[in-house]
Amino acid sequence: MSSVTATTTTSPGRPDSAGPAPARTRPRLDWRLRFAALSLIWGFSFLLIKVGTQGYAPFQVTLGRLAFGTAVLAVAMAVRRERLPRGVRTWGHLAVAGFLLNALPFSLFAFAELTVPSTLAGICNATSPLWGMALSLVALREDRPTRVRVAGLGVGFLGVLTVLGAWQGFQGLDARGTALALLASLSYPVGWIYVRRTLAGSSHSHLSLTGGQLLLATVQLAVVTPLFTSVPAGLAVGPLLAIAALGTLGTGLAVLVQYGIVAEVGPTTGQMVTYFVPVIAAAAGVALLGETLTWSTPVGAAVVLAGAALTQVKPQRPALPRVKPQRPA
Repeated sequence: MSSVTATTTTSPGRPDSAGPAPARTRPRLDWRLRFAALSLIWGFSFLLIKVGTQGYAPFQVTLGRLAFGTAVLAVAMAVRRERLPRGVRTWGHLAVAGFLLNALPFSLFAFAELTVPSTLAGICNATSPLWGMALSLVALREDRPTRVRVAGLGVGFLGVLTVLGAWQGFQGLDARGTALALLASLSYPVGWIYVRRTLAGSSHSHLSLTGGQLLLATVQLAVVTPLFTSVPAGLAVGPLLAIAALGTLGTGLAVLVQYGIVAEVGPTTGQMVTYFVPVIAAAAGVALLGETLTWSTPVGAAVVLAGAALTQVKPQRPALPRVKPQRPA
C-alpha cells in the first residue's frame, strides 16, 4: 500500500535512495513503535477500503483517499518549507508514477473488494515482492538471479495457487475480483521500476517528489471519477470516515512514517513491514467484518510470505583470498 516515489523499490518497503536522504533527527518515538503503527495502518487499509465501497463507488473511494493523503503531505511540506519539484520532464515522470503507484492500484483494489473479501485483497497485496522479483530479472540488469531467489519466486507463486484453491478448480472464487487485486499488486513493482529508471538521482527531496506524485494522481482521479460515477444519493457517514482514515493514515501519514523508519534503521529492516500487512488484514477482516477463512488461505499466505522473503535474499559476494605477508629474506 505504499506510495513511494523518491525511494524506489523492487519490493514493498525496500527503498533505494533516488534523491537526497531525509535529514536524520532524533525521533520522538522509538522506531519499533512506529514500525508497529505502520504495519497496523497498512493492514487495516483493506478493511477501510471495504467499508468505503459500502457507501461510495470505487473511483470515489480512491479519489477521496488520494485527496486526504495529498492534504497530509501538503501540510508536511508547508511545515518543512518544501516546494513542489520543477521541470516539465520531472512532472511527466511523476504523472506516470502517480498512475502506476497510486491511481491504478488504489482503484483496482477498490473495485476488487466489491466482490472479494478484504482478507483476500490483503494477501494478494503480499505478492508484490514476487512480481517485483520477476520483473526486475528482466528490466534491471543489476538484479541477477540466484538459485535462492528463483526458488523463492516458485515457492511464492505456489502459495498463491494454494490461497486460490487451484486443486479444487478455483471453485467459489470470484475470478474477476481476484484478478483485479493481483493486477493491483503487479502495478506497484512496475511503477517502482519505472521510477528507478527515470527519477533515480533526482535533486528533489523525497517529500517533494511524493507530494507531486500524489497531487497528480489526485488530478487523474478527479478527471475520471465524474465520467464513470454519479453523485451519491445521500451522505454515508461511516464509509466517508473510513475513506478519510484511509487517506490521512494509510496514504499520507504512512508515507512519512515509512521514510522515517528507512532513514533510521535502513531499508532492510523497513521492508519487513510487508510481511505483517496480510496477517493484520486477515485478522481485521475476520474480527471486524465477519469474513471467513478456509485452511488454504492462511497456509497459502504463509507460503507466499516465505517465497517473498527468499526473493529478497541478496547474493553473497565471494570473499577475497587472504594473502599471507612475505617475511623478508
